[in-house]
Amino acid sequence: MSRRVVGLTLDNLDELPGRCRRCVFWELDPVSGTRAEESGDAALEKEAWVSAALLEWGSCGKLAQVDGIPAGYILYAPPAYVPRSVAFATSPVSPDAVLLMTAQVLPEFSGGGLGRMMLQAMAKDLTRRGVKAIEAFGDTKWESPACVLPADFLLALGFKTVRPHLRYPRLRLDLKTVLSWREDVEGALERLLGSVTSEGALRPV
Repeated sequence: MSRRVVGLTLDNLDELPGRCRRCVFWELDPVSGTRAEESGDAALEKEAWVSAALLEWGSCGKLAQVDGIPAGYILYAPPAYVPRSVAFATSPVSPDAVLLMTAQVLPEFSGGGLGRMMLQAMAKDLTRRGVKAIEAFGDTKWESPACVLPADFLLALGFKTVRPHLRYPRLRLDLKTVLSWREDVEGALERLLGSVTSEGALRPV
């Protein structure tokens, strides 16, 4: 079985699961996002966002593949490229951090270490670019698939709360921590990532 993690590009953008391919929860502000969803332009807006991020900043995501089949993804970018981030009460994201937007390992591929591979690939990419940390908004009341990752998932990975909130705390992880994760983190990571997807409906924040 061949496993690899590659950078997200316009050429492989369609490897994202259908709903994520058409989701602009993070990529647009709430008003523009709703408008794009209602008009059916969300997929075009997603492509435009990825194109702009690649041209102006660089890699903004990783895709996991197993024997050439799409198996998972992770999306990230500086807060300036993530309009939705300012809608959270716990914003802004720290200037030395990149925002982890969302991630998923497809259920049929969970348990194979793909989650750790993607996150470590992201960490190596960001470290080379001089980024010091990853931040994310967590959902403390996460019950069903949505674009915001569960706060418990982030805490299990070693994220620390930097700005508490009853529903959407902002959490932070030093990149050195990701690069030195032990294998005993992998099981929890795979279970959590395998249950998280951006297939759910958008939630107001």
